[in-house]
Amino acid sequence: MITNKKAYINSFEAVSCAGLDSQQLFASICEKKDCISIDDSYVQDRSVAIGKIDSNLSFNDLLTKTVNKVLTNSNLENYDNTLLIIGSSVGGMNETEKVFFKDSSYENIDYKKHPIDAIAYHLKQDFNFYDDISFSTACTSSANALGYAKEVINKGIYKNVLVVGVDALSYTTVCGFSALSVLSSNPCTPFEKNREGMNVAEAIAVLLIQDEKEDSTSVEICGAGYSSDGHHMTQPHPEGLGAAKAMQNAIDDAKINKEKISYINAHGTGTMANDSSELNAISLVFDTSKPYVSSTKSFTGHTLGAAGAIEAVIACMSLQKQIIPPSKDIKDVEREDISFTNEPLKQEVSYVLSNSFAFGGNNTSILLGLSNDN
Repeated sequence: MITNKKAYINSFEAVSCAGLDSQQLFASICEKKDCISIDDSYVQDRSVAIGKIDSNLSFNDLLTKTVNKVLTNSNLENYDNTLLIIGSSVGGMNETEKVFFKDSSYENIDYKKHPIDAIAYHLKQDFNFYDDISFSTACTSSANALGYAKEVINKGIYKNVLVVGVDALSYTTVCGFSALSVLSSNPCTPFEKNREGMNVAEAIAVLLIQDEKEDSTSVEICGAGYSSDGHHMTQPHPEGLGAAKAMQNAIDDAKINKEKISYINAHGTGTMANDSSELNAISLVFDTSKPYVSSTKSFTGHTLGAAGAIEAVIACMSLQKQIIPPSKDIKDVEREDISFTNEPLKQEVSYVLSNSFAFGGNNTSILLGLSNDN
């Protein structure tokens, strides 16, 4: 079996509250636009800040349109040899809720549209993929999908893999995080000392990964690192030991010197426990080098299972445009030994590390870089 193939992201697209395509997304981040809205319809007797997509299309129509755009822009004539990998936290939960709230009954719910593989089921109505697999590991879902895509391409099992990170807003998720007392009533401020919490959001991010690079803008998935610290059902390890292990594993997998990493797209949700743990982890791993750190969730919100994929899109654009994206105006940082940036920085960007951490100490880091291959 071939074991030396490289995995290249040759095409991508994203839809979120920060923009209806990837160019709008990156522009919103660099221009530091207000993308999070305040909503009082999800949680009883309370307003919360959420990231809601502004579109006249239904979520499923947006999903189909975004996938079609990536595939149409690719070099594929058909998708018979393409593996579809879904990363989602809640699958078709929003569709189930629509039926239940309309009918006050479960009787008319289509069971094929409810589970995690409901997204693959929907897409297979329009696209003839060779096969599909769905990952649901909470907030690392699409990051794990990207890692798996890298693995099957590295081993020569597939030549083409389409990763789709997707989660729609649902009452179940918003109210669930409210019950955990981690939602903010204001746009989130990751890494601020006095941060209030996270913003649940929805997004669609699609990346086509292939074993041959398309052109000089192709981005290589250089490394993928995982860990499972099992510290607590919902809380990360306070010292960030699991997160640090995932980052170091990604660096080791890529076989690069960590000094070459220019930027870390942090998980940075805006909760007290997560941000503190992640900063401890970054400090442990990057004890001698100081890459820039920001959390783009201050623009997109926390898109749950889609987070790894949409932040991979942001990392790709950071590499292609040679711009380090900012956080949204951190005024009083928790730690002074971390290199935060409140402004987009135009500079050389060699490698980007993208972090995704989930419940149960389920940690994934993806290391991306511009390919130097001819």
